[in-house]
Amino acid sequence: MFNVILRLPDVKRKTAERPKACPYCQGEILQRWGQVRKPVKDTQARKVRVYRYRCTVCQRTFRHYPAGTTRADQTERLRLFAVICWRLGLSYRGVSAILSGLGIGLCAMSVWRDAQGEAEKLGKQRQWKPVRVLGVDGAWVLGWGEKRPVLVAVDLGAGQPVAVGYVDEHDPQAVRRWLEPLVQRLGVSVIVTDDLSLYRTVARQLNVEHQICQFHVRRWVGRTLKELQNSLPREWLWVVEEVKELITDLPKEGDRRLYALWKQVAVRRGKGSDPLTPIDQLRDLLIRLSEAWGDYCAFYSDPEIPWTNNGTEQVIGKMKMRARTVRGYKTWSGMQTGLMLAGTKSD
Repeated sequence: MFNVILRLPDVKRKTAERPKACPYCQGEILQRWGQVRKPVKDTQARKVRVYRYRCTVCQRTFRHYPAGTTRADQTERLRLFAVICWRLGLSYRGVSAILSGLGIGLCAMSVWRDAQGEAEKLGKQRQWKPVRVLGVDGAWVLGWGEKRPVLVAVDLGAGQPVAVGYVDEHDPQAVRRWLEPLVQRLGVSVIVTDDLSLYRTVARQLNVEHQICQFHVRRWVGRTLKELQNSLPREWLWVVEEVKELITDLPKEGDRRLYALWKQVAVRRGKGSDPLTPIDQLRDLLIRLSEAWGDYCAFYSDPEIPWTNNGTEQVIGKMKMRARTVRGYKTWSGMQTGLMLAGTKSD
């Protein structure tokens, strides 16, 4: 049996500490200027004591709230509790119903605003946090009536999403326009992606290292080699076996060996419009692997670079799972907020 402990902000019913300075002019000489009992929405507290202070420098007054409270009716504890309930799979109306059972009247729109605020807060926290290794992958999510393309960027060091864009990953110009400010702002030096060829071009344009997910490489190469094994002349089957070994071992000099194999395989014959023979397909495979070999082995140069993009795919998996339970998003802002919250790892 497992116990789940939620770490929620503490809420003080009153504060014994005086403010250190005026929020308007930073004046340090403050006079207490009365108090008020403020009703709040919370799982435990119903009222808190708020003191008012007057600055002797600028003559302005302000309220000093106890820990866990603000000028809003909701406490920070209730706000975060509502967001956690939504992340666990409840709808906005479902969260409202749960809170009503606790004697707290909070409408579904307030829960929606809480989720929007939490996503904005997380976005500001990550906006300038350096990210050296960035995982990038695309997905299709149900929104306003049909599947919509999104591009997700994940900090592979922390395992947290840093951005979600309304971008089709098969559009190289759109991918570059979306990635370029992220790379510059976060200081990204390596991107990890699947084997879609446009990512290699974009990485070169952005002047960053590129690691292609080995899971994707081994999957498509294995499938191609299996097809060739059934169609190649027997005298060339040894090349297939050697390619399998190179893909499995990933030696640093693998590109040279693949290029040497490419030169040994019979030269393509026939007109350009003729269908490719199995030997032609083998030659194309060898030169393609040789040219991209550096992107398969970037992880050799730095232990912080993962050799797969599993971290990004795990985040996208959480996003897709939550998208199915909400039965599709209605707007892009709602989708962006929902995906970011669903993909965020709880501390």
